[in-house]
Amino acid sequence: MAQMAERRHIRTDTLTIAYEQSGPADGQPVVLLHGFPDDPRTWDGVAPALAAAGFRVLVPWLRGYGETRFLYPMTPRSGQQAALGADLLAFMDALNIACALLAGYDWGGRAACIMATLWPEWVSGLLSINGYNIQDIAASGRPAAPEQEHRHWYQWYFHTERGRAGLARDRRALCRLLWQLWSPNLHASEAEFACTAESFDNPDFVDVVIQSYRHRHRAAPGDPALEPIEQHLAARPPITVPSIILHGACDGVDPPANSERHVSRFPRLRRRDVVPLAGHFLPREAPDSVVRALRELAGVAMN
Repeated sequence: MAQMAERRHIRTDTLTIAYEQSGPADGQPVVLLHGFPDDPRTWDGVAPALAAAGFRVLVPWLRGYGETRFLYPMTPRSGQQAALGADLLAFMDALNIACALLAGYDWGGRAACIMATLWPEWVSGLLSINGYNIQDIAASGRPAAPEQEHRHWYQWYFHTERGRAGLARDRRALCRLLWQLWSPNLHASEAEFACTAESFDNPDFVDVVIQSYRHRHRAAPGDPALEPIEQHLAARPPITVPSIILHGACDGVDPPANSERHVSRFPRLRRRDVVPLAGHFLPREAPDSVVRALRELAGVAMN
């Protein structure tokens, strides 16, 4: 019988990672990874159904969010993609999880894609919301279409010290605006948003976010310890594990056409679905589609 979610903490070489666990301890592990600006509450419509179906469900707070904390003051407060992938590997290793289903979107989807690319033996299946989330940093200076540049206004804002100050001072208002722009049909209540916004009070939130958006555009240095991972990712390697892509039809920052172009990078892609009415925060908006996809991938892994 599935258990209620229990909040726990696990220590890696770099972080104390806060996470929630539910479902039987001997169930097939599935790791659910949130994006920016969000936290594990985005999976509240997904995790209980998976736990009830017999999965061991693990939902961590990413670095810079909630109760996840850096162990040492000298560790760079990096939000670069390599850091997210390395954190996921360390999280699974610390929990002695040799292989798991992964699901994520945005920052969390990036971590999951990196794991599936560089350490595929640890991944039995991948649900990638938004598609191939690994950044092409070498090409970051190439202008996008004006419509996409407009959607990324917040990234250019974060490149300025005014943007850093704005995020530090008005992080809740800014993130609430992004929710509205990116998922226009979500209509989250103030109480729902406030519950997640507590995770943005993490003392490293601003530094991690700013470094993330500057690094991807080569406007900030990365953590030297993570450079070997970045070099591997620069080759834009394919994702060779069984995969499903979901994309919200009304995603206001990363429209579905983006993931349509990614299909060739998933040689074992089972399907790509565009979910009607859903936006960027798809697990909140269409949890049933996420549960179905993960159960399908679990069946593939057992065959």
